[in-house]
Amino acid sequence: MAGFNKQSDEEVISSINIIPFVDIVLVLLIIFMVTSTAIVNAAIKVDLPEAANAGTAVEKTVNLVYTAERQLFLDGEELPSEEVARRIGEQAAANPELQAVISADKGLPYGDVVKLIDLVKASGVAAFALNIERAQPARR
Repeated sequence: MAGFNKQSDEEVISSINIIPFVDIVLVLLIIFMVTSTAIVNAAIKVDLPEAANAGTAVEKTVNLVYTAERQLFLDGEELPSEEVARRIGEQAAANPELQAVISADKGLPYGDVVKLIDLVKASGVAAFALNIERAQPARR
């Protein structure tokens, strides 16, 4: 009997099919994840230097970005260096395991980056990392 239906035509369908809803939610989640990384990366443009052996991201961090125009950003907010030092000091006092991730444009003088590292260390943060882009392996 092709097309045999166990339920009679007069019964009310009382079950909800949630599979299409779950599919839509998963697709939206994937779209959100992909676009959120693109938005965060495009927020502040910094031309990072490349290295063959880049490390992984760390937790409990403050993010410092130093642009080619010598603008200093702490966690996405542009601030003068004195205010950056004060805020990092407050966070370091509250969390002794705080680490700093420094992203500096590769066109900046070496001395400017060293001053930024010194500012971070003087604020009470012992551990820091320099953010870089992973270099593409050379083709042979």
